[in-house]
Amino acid sequence: MDTDEPFIETETRRRRRRSLFRHRRVPVRMLVPNFFTLLGLCAGLTSIRMGIEGRYDLALAAIVFAACLDGIDGRIARLLKASSRFGAELDSLADFVNFGVAPAFLIFNWGLGDLKSAGWICVMIFALASALRLARFNAALDDDKPKWQSNYFMGMPTPAAAIAVLLPLYLDQLGLTDIKAQWGLKIVLVYTVFIAFMMVSSIPTYSGKLVGERVGREWVLPIFVVAIGIVAFLFTYPYETLTALTLLYLGFIPASWRNFRERCEGESAAAAAAAAEAPSAASDAVAGQQNGGEQNAGQQNSGRIFTLRPTDPTK
Repeated sequence: MDTDEPFIETETRRRRRRSLFRHRRVPVRMLVPNFFTLLGLCAGLTSIRMGIEGRYDLALAAIVFAACLDGIDGRIARLLKASSRFGAELDSLADFVNFGVAPAFLIFNWGLGDLKSAGWICVMIFALASALRLARFNAALDDDKPKWQSNYFMGMPTPAAAIAVLLPLYLDQLGLTDIKAQWGLKIVLVYTVFIAFMMVSSIPTYSGKLVGERVGREWVLPIFVVAIGIVAFLFTYPYETLTALTLLYLGFIPASWRNFRERCEGESAAAAAAAAEAPSAASDAVAGQQNGGEQNAGQQNSGRIFTLRPTDPTK
């Protein structure tokens, strides 16, 4: 019998008994992030409907809008100190619908449906990979890790995967109509499976969570200009902007992986050096204690040598 089973059962019962909120009267600020999450969920469900109706522009806009809301609700929860287990569970369910189911329906209705069962199996693998990615992410929240590792995701996050998997749709709207040919759809099928693999892989990708904590004063205005420029390009040239951002993100993954490995190797080297110094420091301490004991013994012996014995009056 597995020795971990009693512990797992006990931990599961403990978490199920734990209340969603710690107080009987929930503050209003605790509800604000959940409103943004529900709004994003409505956008994801609307995207599914628009994709079924063939209105791909609106379906894509709804997914992008849901991705923007997903990046906002977590930061609002941290700023308002309104994080809760209820909000975390709701956010995971919304992410699965918005970035797992909605993109799968959209890419299937757009072109992979022409491959019949092969296309359906492909989009189903993508949706299941997003569910597994979210489950692994939630299970790893309690793991203790250095703070710098919070700047990386293990695998591609579901919002980025949802935007990246729709790259063939962007190229089709830009005039690359050959991508909907039979050979092009087979490439799209392989690309969709690749994005699904990236979600469940352990390849570190840059998250940027620590960027929002502190910003230099000299970078405030440039950040505003860049953000406004991206939004303006997204509204004016949506498919060109999404294509450029997707290619830039995919090209940045190797650099992120290399940076993560360098940080891990540096941390391992520092830990090895500290472990190597610890035995030497301990041996020096023991040697110092032994030398101190020898010095004390020498002082006692010297005291015995130079101590004058009292004379016996009978001699």
